[in-house]
Amino acid sequence: QVRPVESGGGLVQTGGSLRLSCLASGPTFSSYAMGWFRRAPGKEREFVAYIRSDGRKNYQDSVKGRFTISRDNAKNTMYLQMNDLTPEDTGVYYCSAGSVLWGQGTQVTVSS
Repeated sequence: QVRPVESGGGLVQTGGSLRLSCLASGPTFSSYAMGWFRRAPGKEREFVAYIRSDGRKNYQDSVKGRFTISRDNAKNTMYLQMNDLTPEDTGVYYCSAGSVLWGQGTQVTVSS
């Protein structure tokens, strides 16, 4: 069983970039579909992006063209490269393995 741990959050200005990482310990990482979700202040958690074990990807419409999800199975790590950030991207970002195993989250704050 994998245990996701996120890192890479922080404070950035509008238009800036961040790269989130999710280290998921466990021998079966490569078999999991991995995803990023976020919870904005006062809102429900929402889907951001996922990457399947075969590399197929999907994104929420609002992040298409700005965010890129990737994975390195040799390192048991998934990434989310976030460019051209806006204040609407502010929130706690969660890594998920198979939508059943969750990390504790990492805070992303985009100032205007």
